[in-house]
Amino acid sequence: MSHSGTTGGQPGPQRTTDRAPAPSEPARAYTELVAGNRRFVDGAPRHPNQDAGHRAAVADGQHPFAVIVGCSDSRLAAEIIFDRGLGDLFVVRTAGHTAGPEVLGSVEYAVTVLGTPLVVVLGHDSCGAVQAAREAAATGTRPPGHLPAVVDAVLPSLRRAEAEGVQDIDGIVDVHIAQTVETLLGQSPVLAGAVAQGRCAVVGVSYRLAAGEVRAVAAVPAGLTTLDADPAAPAAA
Repeated sequence: MSHSGTTGGQPGPQRTTDRAPAPSEPARAYTELVAGNRRFVDGAPRHPNQDAGHRAAVADGQHPFAVIVGCSDSRLAAEIIFDRGLGDLFVVRTAGHTAGPEVLGSVEYAVTVLGTPLVVVLGHDSCGAVQAAREAAATGTRPPGHLPAVVDAVLPSLRRAEAEGVQDIDGIVDVHIAQTVETLLGQSPVLAGAVAQGRCAVVGVSYRLAAGEVRAVAAVPAGLTTLDADPAAPAAA
């Protein structure tokens, strides 16, 4: 029996097996993410760090180069849209990327214990959590169960968007992403301290569901998102 990873004589997806060290600086980590997303958009993913050898290599410890605080939407799988693999990304997901105590604690663990140099807030267009909060605010109704916790977490972003004259849903999503960046920094002195010392950065990006590309919305420090990825740069492992 063949164990080559192919079926029916057709080649399987390309996977790199390089073992370059993970980026340890915020700027390089962001560049790696942008490069991976570009490969995904272009339909030329490398699928790094997804082979059996790397699985064994990271079994005894992890050194992710980015924390992804993302929306739970099923179309927002971080390892896929950033073309990464095992041990690369520390992913925390909630509906509407709402940031409660458990999320903050998870981010702090990655930054302080694992030494992760980059935190990314990952939102997307047509966000259902934002739409639900907008509907609840407009009608004065409360959703059932525990859904009000999500709605209540999004409402400050709706008020901010209204104050800024932003009315379209995707514009409100951008405001909500920026608000989440500020929430993480404002409610976590640990994270804010790491950013102030230059050991970490926080970036908010918006993902386009149809196009597959991410776009920077907010960043601390602000100059980080002016960087572009080098398509020829090797993938971090």
